[in-house]
Amino acid sequence: DIQVKELEKRASGQAFELILSPRSKEAVPEFPLSPPKKKDVSLEEIQKKLEAAEERRKSHEAEVLKQLAEKREHEKEVLQKAIEENNNFSKMAEEKLTHKMEANKENREAQMAAKLERLREK
Repeated sequence: DIQVKELEKRASGQAFELILSPRSKEAVPEFPLSPPKKKDVSLEEIQKKLEAAEERRKSHEAEVLKQLAEKREHEKEVLQKAIEENNNFSKMAEEKLTHKMEANKENREAQMAAKLERLREK
């Protein structure tokens, strides 16, 4: 099949020649020249394949709808939590402001009482 004929040998490398024998007529080609014949597909097999494809489509659609529903539910939960935190912040701010106003009122009343007391002493 293959013959190797050495041409030159040097320190930098070597040169050689490959001689291939001609292809024999009896040799079987490594790949067929024409594609293999497809078997006849029956109507039942086509119907089964179509039904399986439809089932896959329905399953995929159901999965997508399920994921969308879960995403919407998560968005609702996040929105509800944000509203709740906002309400809590508002309540805390209002309580803090009310407490501060009461403390200011008490301080003002105490200062006025102290001034009145000083005026009475004079």
